[in-house]
Amino acid sequence: MAVQVITLVVFAAVFVIAEVRRSHIGIVMFAAAAGMGLLVAGLPLDDIVAGFPVDILVLLVGVTFFFGIAKSNGTIGRLVDRALVVVGDRTAALPLTFFLLTGVVSAMGSPLGGLVMAPIGMTVAHRRGMDPMLMALAIGTGLSAGGFAPTSLFGIVTWGTASAAGIALNPLTLFAVAIIANLVLLGASYLMFSARSRVPVTTGGGAGPEVPGDEQPPAREPFRVTHWITVVAMLGLVAAVVVLAVLGAEPDVGVLAFAFGAALTLIDPDSGRGALKEIDWSTVLLVGGIITYVGVLQEIGSVDLLGDLAASLTVPLLAALVVCAVCGLVSAFASTTGILAALVPLAIPLVQQGGIPGWALICALGVCSSIVDVSPFSTVGATLVATTVDEQERPRMTALLTRWGLSMVVIGPIALVGALVLPAMAV
Repeated sequence: MAVQVITLVVFAAVFVIAEVRRSHIGIVMFAAAAGMGLLVAGLPLDDIVAGFPVDILVLLVGVTFFFGIAKSNGTIGRLVDRALVVVGDRTAALPLTFFLLTGVVSAMGSPLGGLVMAPIGMTVAHRRGMDPMLMALAIGTGLSAGGFAPTSLFGIVTWGTASAAGIALNPLTLFAVAIIANLVLLGASYLMFSARSRVPVTTGGGAGPEVPGDEQPPAREPFRVTHWITVVAMLGLVAAVVVLAVLGAEPDVGVLAFAFGAALTLIDPDSGRGALKEIDWSTVLLVGGIITYVGVLQEIGSVDLLGDLAASLTVPLLAALVVCAVCGLVSAFASTTGILAALVPLAIPLVQQGGIPGWALICALGVCSSIVDVSPFSTVGATLVATTVDEQERPRMTALLTRWGLSMVVIGPIALVGALVLPAMAV
């Protein structure tokens, strides 16, 4: 147990020290993972390095490169112009619109498929003078809500694992809980971030403020062949994600983005070269270092230790809170799908001991594991930071998403256990 405790303490200490020294947390965390793994846990170096999330690297680089091409050749700008004309002056409707669009895509098999909305949504937010944090949370909550559809991965893993353990859980109930919880969070994000605005960016298409006097806003740029090809590629990316999910294959959005990006860069090499600067390597290193250390924690049983401590609590309601908090905390730094599959079984002993309704606890646990995903140390949050248009806003986004994600580790369990488990126990 001493090894597990030491590595957990060092994990927390690295965050504090790196923040105080204003150092890159990902790089320091990767070094700490190697040190703890080799010197304290006695793990082989190959096992430690294997924890580096190559899949997330591929996702971040592939998505940002692909949409970097669409941005570089002007396609995204033209699409945003048209979208803003349709929305008109109803800027306040944009977050809800992207919540719904992201939720629909996420419900089609792969929650991470909803990330294809991130570059478009963040560009729209920039053009409309909207706080990027509001748009990021709209996309993040939409992804979380859609991910628990009976047709999507979060939902399938959660109610499937519960069913295998003999816990009755209607998948539509799980989906409804996820939608309501994330709509509440979207409403909170409106209250917190809608007041911060700036003058919209004017690039034509009616996206900016009214032009004084007799001057007319500049005409919208027309779509050319390259732009139509890029639009087809964007639709192809979304269609590929949906079709593969329907066929039962888990789509890798990063690999698909690389494939479509490679085709586009062969068609338009100049835009391909321009897209390289859109890749946010700082975010890749940040996520990579954090998740590598979390891999060490999982390898040596630190995560299991937290789960066992929760299950050993004699007060069922307190145990439910701790289990949900552990799931949320770990999920903020790792794969939500993996955490759901690994930690949902932690709730089974609490249900078997009696007193806690299984459906309520599993719903709370599942949603708690997902609402933290906007943390910049996870795939969703990292993508939202990487696709923030204004590079000067990215440090602020990282800080705010960190606070939001980690606050959900506490707020989520209290709210969901209080709203679901406690009333169900009283029935």
